[in-house]
Amino acid sequence: MMMDAAIEGVAEEKRRWLYPALRKGKLYKWRSAISYVYLLFFFAGPFLRIGGQSLLLLNVIERKFVILGQVFWPQDIFLFVIATLVFVVFVTLFTITFGRVFCGWICPQTIFMELVFRKIEMWVEGDANKRRKLDAGEWTNEKVLKKGVKHFIFILLSFLIANTFLAYVIGSESLINIITQPVTAHIVGFISIWVFTAIFYLVYSQVRELVCTVICPYGRLQGVLIDKDTVVVAYNDVRGEPRGKLKKDADQTLKGDCVDCDLCVAVCPTGIDIRKGTQLECINCTACIDACNYVMDKINKPLNLIGYYSENMITNNQKPSFTWRMAGYSTIMVLLMVILSYFIFSRSDVDITIMRSAGMLYQEQPGSYISNIYNAEIINKSNETKTIIIKATDPAIKIKYIQSPGAIEKGGSVKVVFFVMMPAASIHAPKTTVKLQLLSENKVLETESTSFIGPINN
Repeated sequence: MMMDAAIEGVAEEKRRWLYPALRKGKLYKWRSAISYVYLLFFFAGPFLRIGGQSLLLLNVIERKFVILGQVFWPQDIFLFVIATLVFVVFVTLFTITFGRVFCGWICPQTIFMELVFRKIEMWVEGDANKRRKLDAGEWTNEKVLKKGVKHFIFILLSFLIANTFLAYVIGSESLINIITQPVTAHIVGFISIWVFTAIFYLVYSQVRELVCTVICPYGRLQGVLIDKDTVVVAYNDVRGEPRGKLKKDADQTLKGDCVDCDLCVAVCPTGIDIRKGTQLECINCTACIDACNYVMDKINKPLNLIGYYSENMITNNQKPSFTWRMAGYSTIMVLLMVILSYFIFSRSDVDITIMRSAGMLYQEQPGSYISNIYNAEIINKSNETKTIIIKATDPAIKIKYIQSPGAIEKGGSVKVVFFVMMPAASIHAPKTTVKLQLLSENKVLETESTSFIGPINN
């Protein structure tokens, strides 16, 4: 008996495959338009340039990040920290104001799943009823053909997405090299493309809505952040209840506007019933709004029985309000953005890190000079090649290169090894502070201070 109960429990937990229907309302058309713009920028993004730099590059391997043509390196980690704080505060503010609307309108998972892969599935296999019947039926020639065509297109699309995604990581030039040059020259890149292709294919052909309902933590975050003033996709139960089917010669004045057609459930890509209240699975995609408005229009009832509402808008008939929570998060976000903007616009085009060689003492040089050896890394953050020289602010101090910086390409970096040579007569303490300047075309780009070790001259 216990074994039978366990088997029955497993059967009940078996995943329910969803077949969402389609109703092309006004909001669906807006979402489609936004998806077209998004897809255009997504696939064109790696090849767009601003001042010679990529529009967006997240090269974790080389620790090089380009955002809107601005190059960021590990030395800019504090900018990344501030930007992360801005993003977290923005997500919090956006969620307490509009709930999970990002998921339904802008999230790449929703755009690709519902507005690309789902459309292809409907085009190949038909509407919800035909897809359900096809899956439940025997493997006929028609089923083999339709499934084969669908999954072949899915694989091609996943391959295209994988290539584009990789271009955002390694750069479009490196991707083109992988495509045009022999496979043996780019084994890692070739394998990476097919690994990402497999991941995207499995996500959009098998995992699907589970990304939103199980994997993504944002739905659970929504449950913590939203309150009675948060505007979300919601069912107006005050107007809709008690629900009931339309019947001839029946008194409709005792019923609400909801005719219990369940079309809002049929179109939901996560399979929920919006009439049961706000749920973490709801991605605010507005499919239920379009479906309900379609029915309301047919029965001559006011639109937006399901719409963008807060709890207070429904129960207390209040207008949307800007609460103290929203004001507080807005203030914090503005302050963080001001700080971030200041650091971004005030940062130098060239960054240098100077370190005296560890374990090395001073050396005596001809001409009564004392020298220390230094290592430096110079990063060119600008969009043009720069020829760099290092010079001390004190004209009596000389610089002797072991490995000179020379010309540094845009977005590139070099390591420099050099001696700082100070007249012995100028040394009056075991440690002396020396100021070094980074110059390009006689223009001082950066000034750094470092310590100089030498003998004490009485």
